[in-house]
Amino acid sequence: MKEKRINLWNDAGKAGLVLGTVSILYMIITLFTGKIAGGGIKAILIGTLNFALWAGKLVLCIWLMRFFLLKFSKSNPSADNNKVFRFGMLVALLSALLYSAFYLVYILYINPNSMAEAFDLAIQQYSASLDAQSLEALENIKSDMPTISFFAQLIWSWLFGTILSAIFSRKIPSDKNNPFTPEEQ
Repeated sequence: MKEKRINLWNDAGKAGLVLGTVSILYMIITLFTGKIAGGGIKAILIGTLNFALWAGKLVLCIWLMRFFLLKFSKSNPSADNNKVFRFGMLVALLSALLYSAFYLVYILYINPNSMAEAFDLAIQQYSASLDAQSLEALENIKSDMPTISFFAQLIWSWLFGTILSAIFSRKIPSDKNNPFTPEEQ
């Protein structure tokens, strides 16, 4: 029993590592393309490239989740829909944790000014419509934004993976739910 749990965590960890790496690579590529974007037609081409990369990442992550759920189902013949779903949730959690941790490292160490610049821009844009207390509250939140963004990314990514796992796990061990398949003696 304990060995099965360790294998489950190992398999989910490998799958989560792959899914998290895909998302991290997408983030790194879009960071580089954002730095080379200028104005005019170059900005339009970079924007189109970034959209194509996002769509490719989304399709690849969906396909990889389905692939890992199928692989888990084939390697564990006794796995029913519920076990496949739990495996998918674990994969989603581990990949979300990896991606969110990278995002936190990016905000804190790689480009620590990005969050401050975004806040300063928001404060400039909304300063006319906000009172002094609201502006002070925004300034106070600024220092907590890396933590808030970490948990927001973690929850969003895990929720997306969990929903994806719920959709795919309903049909994955399809022969177990079919009442017309002959039972093995």
